[in-house]
Formats: sequence, C-alpha cells, structure tokens
Amino acid sequence: MKVTLTAIKADVGSIGGHICPSERLLAAVEETVVNGGKGLILDYSLNYTGDDVAILLTHDRGIDDESVHRLAWDAFLAGTDAAKEQGLYGAGQDILKDAFSGNTRGLGPAVAEMEFEERPNEPFLMFTADKTEPGAYNLPLFLAFSDPMYNAGLILSPNGGKGYRFTVMDVDCTKGDRVIELVTPEDLYDLAALLRDNGRFVVESIHSRHDGDIAVSSCTTRLRNIAGKYVGKDDPIMLVRTQKSFPATGEVLAPFEICHHVSGFMRGSHIGPLMPVKARSSVSFFDGPPVVSCLAFSIRNGTLTEPVDAFDHPYWDWVRQKAAQKAHDIRQQGFSGPAMLGIHDLEYVGISHRLDALDGRFALRSEAADE
Repeated sequence: MKVTLTAIKADVGSIGGHICPSERLLAAVEETVVNGGKGLILDYSLNYTGDDVAILLTHDRGIDDESVHRLAWDAFLAGTDAAKEQGLYGAGQDILKDAFSGNTRGLGPAVAEMEFEERPNEPFLMFTADKTEPGAYNLPLFLAFSDPMYNAGLILSPNGGKGYRFTVMDVDCTKGDRVIELVTPEDLYDLAALLRDNGRFVVESIHSRHDGDIAVSSCTTRLRNIAGKYVGKDDPIMLVRTQKSFPATGEVLAPFEICHHVSGFMRGSHIGPLMPVKARSSVSFFDGPPVVSCLAFSIRNGTLTEPVDAFDHPYWDWVRQKAAQKAHDIRQQGFSGPAMLGIHDLEYVGISHRLDALDGRFALRSEAADE
C-alpha cells in the first residue's frame, strides 16, 4: 500500500512562558483532528516537545494535499483559540499568515512529509525539536547516513553500503527553493562543507541509492524569512524510515548522544547542546536547553502502532546529564564570544540598534587622523 506521512508542528501557546502547552490546548487540537479527519485520514498521533505541538497524520492522498494540510491548520487555529481563552503566552505564535493558501508550507508551522510504498515491516521515527534551528539535524544525519563509525550498515549491509543521495537546501535564499543533490560516499567532503553551516544549508531529504526510496524528510522552514522578523526559533520536525536499506533505528539515534552545540536557547540567540529528552518534556533552564524528542512507530495499511519513546531509556539519562553539564559550561560565558550568536545571526534587533547608536560616538584619535 502506498501511504503518506504528514508531520506538522507549531507553537500556538504555552503555560508560564515558553514551557509547554496546556491540556485544554491539546484537547482542542485533538478534537479538531478527530472530527475533521473522518474520511480524510487513516490514522493520527498527537504529541508535544517543549511548547510545540506535533500532529502526525497518515493518509493516501500524497504530499502537499490541501485537505490534509487544512485539517492541521484548523487544528492549530483551534489550539490558538484555546490558548487565547486561557491567556497562554505566545498564542498563535507560529501562525504567521492570516489565511490558509493550499498547504501549511510558508505559513509558519514546520512540515515534514514523505510518500512511499509500505514494506512488509515499516518502522520509522519522528523527531521533534524545540528552541533550535532546522540545521540542528545536519550533524546527526551526516553521521547516521555516511559515517561507518556510527552506521555499521555502511560496511556490513550490501544495500546500505551503496550510499545515499542527500538533497540540501540553501535556506537563506528567499526567491525560491535553492537546492543541491550530493551522493555519498563520492561527495562526502562537499557535503561536510555545506552541512557545517547549520544556519544556511539544511538537509531536506535523503534517498537510498540502492532502490531510490525516501529515507528522510526534514523541515527546512526559517520563520524569519516568512515573518520578516524574529518571531520564535524554527523548531524543526523530521521523519526517518529505518532498517533494511536504511540505517538501523539505533544507528539513527546514536549520533544524538553527542549533544552537539546548536543555535537557539534563550531568545533564539545563544549556543547550547541539543539534549535528547523524553516525549512531552517541557523546557525551563534559560528557555532551554535546545531539546529533541523521538517517537518510534510501525505502520501497516496506514494504521500506526502506539508510539515508543526512543529516548526513554536509562542510557539516555546519562546523555542528558552530559548535555546538562555542557549547557552549564557554555552558559557561564553569558553573552561573551561563541556563547551568543554572532551579530549577523542574532534575530533580535535591539543589540543592532544599540551598536548603531554607539557607532556615532566613536572617534579617530588625533594622531591617526593626522596620518
């Protein structure tokens, strides 16, 4: 059976600041999905990470289907109304356009979609991150799909060993989708050169070179490019199929133990470690740290199993302790050096205004002026 997975995520309101959505908000979103999805979707799952609500829909209507995207849009609007009624912070924060225009791409919510013919056994993962950027997945994807130190299948599996095709987007381009395709292992160094820049180049999708099947679909939305100003960090969502010609589930998860530094944290303006957390975890320390959760599913004829929390295991408790230490260490630097984003990447304009005002007060000393 050919099935479509549509994962859409948005921040439409949170209790006590940027912590987590309310039960009433979640109930409003779910009620809309259940009532509006009759005869439209095959199954659904609802979850949240930090203050972002994630809706996973299965259906047979293909990617970018207007009716499916409208269902998610209406669900987020219902959540926004509930947030306003409760006085939640940031009600409708990621709803950046006034009207639905065919699908939710470009309207604010983060979207990851893939369509494929179901295998007899079809496992997949849904990653949801908060307080960070779409490029936060660059390093884990690079390691899981191209480095045998993390993916043993690259040397043990005849299918996985054929490599993968990466589609990378230049998210700074606002004229349209500017993309490049690179294959591994041949283009490995070129791929690394791009993916080192999380703020500009982002993995959009990955396909197997064995059979051409899609393995990864990742959100590439930059909210500031939509709104024209900072309205919140981009908080990406990602779908990853696993096993057979794709990396094993454990090989996809393994790179997240690094807790690599990404941009985000407080006001989207700092650097911090990406902490793998349990599903439905809130954020609190310095509006962070940047967090990612992962739910594992299997699917048959469009029907989902119950989700399994991939980061709910004693090993990941140790990883979280490591992430906490890294967060503590870099926060000791406050605003200094690499602890805060560079001036060109800051998405709050207050410091630019301050520097502009100070610029006029600079003067060349007389001896330099004479020379």
